[in-house]
Amino acid sequence: MKKVLFVAHVVKKHFMLFHIPYLKWFKENGYETHVCARNDYENKEECNIPYCDKYYDLPFERFPFKFNNILVYKELKKIIDNNEFDIIHCHTPVGGVLARLAARNSRREGTKVIYTAHGFHFFKGASIINWVLFYPIEKFCARYTDVLITINQEDYKRAQNFKANKIVYVPGVGINTNKFEKLNIDRVKKREMLGILESQKILLSVGELSKRKNHEVVIKALNKLNDPNIVYIICGQGNLDMHLEKKAKEFNVNLKLLGFRKDILEICRISDIFVFPSKQEGLPVAVMEAMASGLPVVCSDIRGNSDLISNNVGGYLFKLNDTDMLAHEISKLIDDKELCIKMAKNNLIKIKEFDIRNVKIIMEEIYGGKE
Repeated sequence: MKKVLFVAHVVKKHFMLFHIPYLKWFKENGYETHVCARNDYENKEECNIPYCDKYYDLPFERFPFKFNNILVYKELKKIIDNNEFDIIHCHTPVGGVLARLAARNSRREGTKVIYTAHGFHFFKGASIINWVLFYPIEKFCARYTDVLITINQEDYKRAQNFKANKIVYVPGVGINTNKFEKLNIDRVKKREMLGILESQKILLSVGELSKRKNHEVVIKALNKLNDPNIVYIICGQGNLDMHLEKKAKEFNVNLKLLGFRKDILEICRISDIFVFPSKQEGLPVAVMEAMASGLPVVCSDIRGNSDLISNNVGGYLFKLNDTDMLAHEISKLIDDKELCIKMAKNNLIKIKEFDIRNVKIIMEEIYGGKE
């Protein structure tokens, strides 16, 4: 029986979000499926990966120079050496590095090694430390890569300097646009459940409450608008919750932190504008879901965001941390319903490029070795 190994940093926050459709594809095509990743569930017993025949819980650390990663490398090498994998597909920076190094012998014996870069840590605007630490490592490991997959245009151009056998652009992990088209929601009732009036305008952000996601810049921009009719909703968890609530109170902004939600698609449907001020992304699924929900998007002009949103077409791109520009772009959409509808329609067309059906066709060619 043919075998495939998937390697990534964690299960809940990575594997379960992105890779289940591809594990399913391998199972349906006669492969025995193996997964290596850290069990990041609070209740470890909840870790149940669909379409996975064998799971290895390895203590991956996010920072590459942690001691645990040495242990992971040794264990990963044993797993790879003791199995004759036909394909190894690795993800996340640390998972990608350790898997490719551990698979060197197997690769010489015919194993196909694929690495998906979900967003290089070195990018336009990244810190010098990121470039010094991560660029040489990725460039070195590329020589042990049969197919290097990038999911945005900036990374694709950057990867041309690497010595991987093949470098390809794939439009993300894929989004199932069908489920958005079939979703019916009672807008008035859903708003009532969240304590929001039909007359109020909802600005929605989705993402962890962290400095990287940069939600504070939206609060500062809304302070400039001083519009009591605007409600700013954030779906996500993180250690900045109290800080953001304090800032919202200080700047007189109506903020609702909803925490982790399983009904984000429904919340998208009752919102008016999606705001995504992140400092760093690969290709953000949150923006893709907003587009598929028929929302205009205002987002930071960074890698990944600019792959999805064309300025003045599906929304607006603002310069990172430019609160005046952000406030101006939000106000244009708040005051112009027809413009919102036009941009939303453009996003519904654009997002088709990133539909999982299109992505799976590309990935099947990569897995099957078709040219």
